[in-house]
Amino acid sequence: MAILEVKGVGKRFGGLHALSDVNLSVQENIVHAIIGPNGAGKSTLLNCLVGKLMPDTGSVLFQGQSVLGRKPHEINQMGISRVFQTPEIFGDLSVLENMLIPVFAKRDGSFRLHPFETVEHEAEVIDKAMEMLVEVNMADKRNMHAAALSRGDKRRLEMAMCLVQEPKLLLLDEPTAGMARANTNKTIDLLKQIMDQRDITMAIIEHDMHVVFSLADRITVLAQGTPLVEDTPENIKGHPKVKEAYLGETAA
Repeated sequence: MAILEVKGVGKRFGGLHALSDVNLSVQENIVHAIIGPNGAGKSTLLNCLVGKLMPDTGSVLFQGQSVLGRKPHEINQMGISRVFQTPEIFGDLSVLENMLIPVFAKRDGSFRLHPFETVEHEAEVIDKAMEMLVEVNMADKRNMHAAALSRGDKRRLEMAMCLVQEPKLLLLDEPTAGMARANTNKTIDLLKQIMDQRDITMAIIEHDMHVVFSLADRITVLAQGTPLVEDTPENIKGHPKVKEAYLGETAA
């Protein structure tokens, strides 16, 4: 069953067609990778999914409900969270304080000053945050200022901040960009662990084919704003249209 359906989505910037009649169906409880050369429209598509851009044509449905016209915090409340390519964290707060940010957020996107109803409620929320930090191997850094974290740890923190909200769909924009191979492999292992332990679907934009083929159940290849092919990783490897998009080789 599809959790996310993109139907006929198009987006122009002046005379540039960033997306043209994009159709995409993401099934529940899988990892769906969206790949393509630079300028293929991957980030534009992701921004349409989370309310940062409004497409010119088409529809985007999450669990049968349109996300179009909704503000990012409203889409988040529907059950969609996003991990950005450049982690969006609060550098002057500690790791644990960052984990508590979702508790302070109101449904209208503003923040409340006193979110805890009782001392017991505060302890419960902190315990849940700590459990998530344990899951992403960050518990020992709970008192560090987030600005002092490594790039990889900042990504883990942002991922934990998303997961503590228990989303149904997690969108990851280049989750291993700029990482050394050892840290890339740790991230792959972490994402596999999350998939094994949670009722969650992931959609990933990624350039590193090692990451894509290690994680993805389905792959959609974009080129010049249009889907070329969608298939399993096994069938994507060596596909003539993929070779043409990436290498300029003539498709059979």
